[in-house]
Amino acid sequence: MATAILQARMSSSRLPGKVMKTLVGKPMIERQIERLRRCATLTRLIVATSEDASDDALAAFLGEIGLATFRGPLADVLGRYVGAIETLGVTGTVVRLTADCPLADPSVIDDCVRLHAESGAEYASNSLRRTYPRGLDVEVFGADQLLTAGREAVDPYDREHVTPFLYRNPDRFSCVQLVQARDESGLRWTVDTPEDFAFVERVYAALYPTKPDFTSEDVRALPFSHVEA
Repeated sequence: MATAILQARMSSSRLPGKVMKTLVGKPMIERQIERLRRCATLTRLIVATSEDASDDALAAFLGEIGLATFRGPLADVLGRYVGAIETLGVTGTVVRLTADCPLADPSVIDDCVRLHAESGAEYASNSLRRTYPRGLDVEVFGADQLLTAGREAVDPYDREHVTPFLYRNPDRFSCVQLVQARDESGLRWTVDTPEDFAFVERVYAALYPTKPDFTSEDVRALPFSHVEA
């Protein structure tokens, strides 16, 4: 079982405010949270946003819907994760997720958490050796390992992207990858651009009204879901 920490901010350079853009009547981040709550392996969900004024409205909204929230540095996202872990008493297994993935797949997240546990590895993901669409990314590691990264990482890239200190030091942190048989690495199911959001809007419009718990297989069955970036 694991604690998920979902990182979110309003100041995206390519699509500002994307996490609060309306998706079938609710903010996109709330739609993603709905999906994450269907994960069998997650016992706790925390949103890590920044203490910058640009994220005040996001933090207020998260409070309104009852989400545990930690606010930390805007650019030092590793420091933000460390602050969330230390301030909110997170121990054991941690799952890193990002709030621009409203098609997040609970079964993929569960598979990665289980792979981490069963393999005994200190870091597990499905994004270094990518076979899943962008937007289904998940990383799993121990809270203690990330605290080590927080103490030792000095490279700005390591600080901004949270986990590179772990997977770039495989002599210290054993790593394992979750892969699938089909190669869908060219598909964009994430939201970084207006075009990405338009795709996700089409998916939700097609599936959510009749099946709000739609799966990745339901998305794959849509005739417009296989266009590569």
